[in-house]
Amino acid sequence: MTRSLYDLDPGQLEALVAESGEPPYRARQLSHWLNDRRQPDPGAMTNLPRSLRARLTERFAGTGLTLDQHQAGDDGWTHKFLFRLPGGDAIESVLMLYPGRATVCISSQAGCAMGCTFCATGQFGFTRHLSAGEIVEQVARVSTLLPELRPGPEAPDHLTNVVFMGMGEPFANQDATWGAAYRLHQGFGLSARAITISTVGLVPGIRRAAAEPLPVNLAVSIHAASDEVRDRLVPVNRTWPIAELLEAVRDYVAATRRRVSFEYALMAGVNDDLDQAAKLGRLLAPLRVPASGGHAAHVNLIPYNPTPGIAFAPPSKAAVRRFRDAVAASGVPVSVRDNRGVGIDAACGQLRTAAGRPGRRALPLAEGHR
Repeated sequence: MTRSLYDLDPGQLEALVAESGEPPYRARQLSHWLNDRRQPDPGAMTNLPRSLRARLTERFAGTGLTLDQHQAGDDGWTHKFLFRLPGGDAIESVLMLYPGRATVCISSQAGCAMGCTFCATGQFGFTRHLSAGEIVEQVARVSTLLPELRPGPEAPDHLTNVVFMGMGEPFANQDATWGAAYRLHQGFGLSARAITISTVGLVPGIRRAAAEPLPVNLAVSIHAASDEVRDRLVPVNRTWPIAELLEAVRDYVAATRRRVSFEYALMAGVNDDLDQAAKLGRLLAPLRVPASGGHAAHVNLIPYNPTPGIAFAPPSKAAVRRFRDAVAASGVPVSVRDNRGVGIDAACGQLRTAAGRPGRRALPLAEGHR
């Protein structure tokens, strides 16, 4: 079953228009709308004949994503979207705007089976994999909304970056993840450096990333510097402990000569002590880019975004600074991510958890996206 128009390759698009009795060039027009215009709705493809638009709309009714909820925070610089899937499940995407940059964070699965104890998505468990087309369609739908959501002229009117950091573990859905990454690169024209795939540490996925010819960025959600602490936070660590994870990362760096981002969610009294910071620095300082000798690791500290029903809390600003300075003392580059969307359900899985809960700013759906 086709789940999204974005699951169709050029040959399938040609067959689709031929079935409708249309000339072959209609397939090129359809491809232009899907890729260059990033328009997933046949009814909006205005240079196609009305009859063809109607046939495509009917043919693909009940497929693709439907925008269900939209929240805005940070004075319009952060937007969270809840998309419904056929069958009624839901996934999330987040748009983060900055001067000169527009990043969309997308999901690769409905739910997640990794069971990370601090993650709202983990409360639901795993429902199903997304198809490559469903992953790509998130980018397309956010792209169509972006121009009307810009908080000011300094924010771009087009997406500049895509990160696979939403619901799900991308490397647990490898074929669809890589299929989507190649479609975003070849179809949407995003450079490989504008695409980041995040993992909680699935070693086989990291090894595949080292062998793929598309040199996307790799982010590893490490969240602890000792197996004792990481086992509690990230259960997959019991299968691939830190030593094995870092061995795979070293091989990835050797093969790609790319720097790796290590994501570290700081939680008060859990993983924010100076012992963890010193251990993290010692673990990552030896990672070097071949030939250049530069650091191959960058630590991205993320003060925890509180999640209802989960008993973790963010550390104080002073604790964040102490942790940052202790990691930096090892020579490893380290930064602290701005905490986005605190006033809305911006953390992974929160909007899906909170759908229908009062007290949030739910915006009306934009015209043409109901």
